[in-house]
Amino acid sequence: MGLAEILYLGVTFAMLVIFAVIVFRTFRKDRKEKYEKPKYRIFDDDQPKGKGE
Repeated sequence: MGLAEILYLGVTFAMLVIFAVIVFRTFRKDRKEKYEKPKYRIFDDDQPKGKGE
């Protein structure tokens, strides 16, 4: 195995590890709650309804 093959495999493996870390970090339960909360915030009333409405 030459140096080029070792570097190619090393870079490929490093990219796979980085991708796995990003996926793991994004889909953790505490992160999911953080990302889901703003999605439902649009349905909340910004101003409370008064007597006239």
